[in-house]
Order: sequence, then structure tokens, then C-alpha cells
Amino acid sequence: MAGRETPALAEAAVEGGADLVELGFPFSDPLADGPVIRRAAERALAEGMRTAACLECLARTRERVDVPLVPMTYASLLEAYGWERFAADAAAAGASSLIVADLPVDERRELRRVQLVAPTSTDERIRLAGEATDGWLYLVTVAGTTGARTQLSQALDGLAERARRLAPSIPLYAGFGISTPDQARAAAERTDGVVVGSRALEAAEGGPAALREYVRSLRAALDV
Repeated sequence: MAGRETPALAEAAVEGGADLVELGFPFSDPLADGPVIRRAAERALAEGMRTAACLECLARTRERVDVPLVPMTYASLLEAYGWERFAADAAAAGASSLIVADLPVDERRELRRVQLVAPTSTDERIRLAGEATDGWLYLVTVAGTTGARTQLSQALDGLAERARRLAPSIPLYAGFGISTPDQARAAAERTDGVVVGSRALEAAEGGPAALREYVRSLRAALDV
């Protein structure tokens, strides 16, 4: 989540082995997010992290890491700021792409962004997402909000199989509900990478060193 500590935390995550860093731009009604990310968004908003401040945070983070940086937010924020203006300002600040969690694939098709698909997505929706996505396809492994789960979603197998068939040339990254090294390893056996949000935010509460060690544990599991 964008905030005062984000540049140092992002640097620690990369030192731990992260290949990409997703930066949450806080929103007051984050429909896709569970309690951990909601609390982080509330803290960020209380600190004054509005859109302009988040873009400044993105630019400061870009000065410290050279991996892809991907802001994740909601359509209402872009609507208020201006769609084209946000895309241009995010790119100027160092964003490699965008994730807009509640923006359907067939809306704002001119906006370059990573598309999300879920177990409930139709084959046609997955095909469209594969054609429109920017770089990789985000597989939402569960129905519902983000957050750590005790086991990997059983829906991932079917979703990954369909996405491979319908978007064969697109890398697949699995997210939502992945928190442990074992879950990350199991998800990576079915996909090309994993996205970890809630558990990484919890680790980040312990500071950069704690986040670095947590990411390192995921990296070790993936590299086996």
C-alpha cells in the first residue's frame, strides 16, 4: 500500500527476491479487498495518501527499485482523477502497467492494464482478457475478497487450465488467498508466478527486514 514507508519496503521485497511490486492506491470502498488490505487502505488515507501523493510515492519507489511497478486501484479513483491523466502520470512516475480491480475488460479498452479473471469468468471473458491484457493475466483464485487462506483454492486448477487453453501465449500469475511458501509453490506448479498481497502487508508491519525475510521464504519455495 502506498505510504511513507513504501519505497523502503519495496526495496526490501526486491532484495528478498520479488520480481514485481504491486502498489495499492488506497480507495475508500475497496470491494475486492479483505480486512488486511482494507485496514492498510484506511491507514494510508488517514495519512493523506490521495492520488497525487500516491503518484509521488510511486516515483520515489521507482528511484529505489528497477523491477516492474504496478499500481492497483479502483475505477472510481481514475474517474475522479481523469482516465488519460492518470495513465500518463502513472507512467511518468514509473509505473510499468496498472491493475484496476473493478473495471471490466470490455470497458475503457484504450487503458493499458493487467486484466483479471476468476473461476466464475466465462470462456469468452477469459479469451477477451487474454487478448487485452498488458503483459500477463491475473488469475483470481477464489470467489470473494483478498486475504490469507489455510489452503490453496481448488478452483485454481480449472481456471489455470482454461486460461492456458484460451490465452496460450500469455503468462499467468495466480493471486488472492496465497500466503505460505507451500501455497506459493503449489500455485506456481500450475502457473507462471504468484501474487501475494495480504500476508505481505502483514509482514511489512514488522518493517523492511521482516518483509525481506518473508519474501525470501517465498522465493526459496519457488526456486526449488
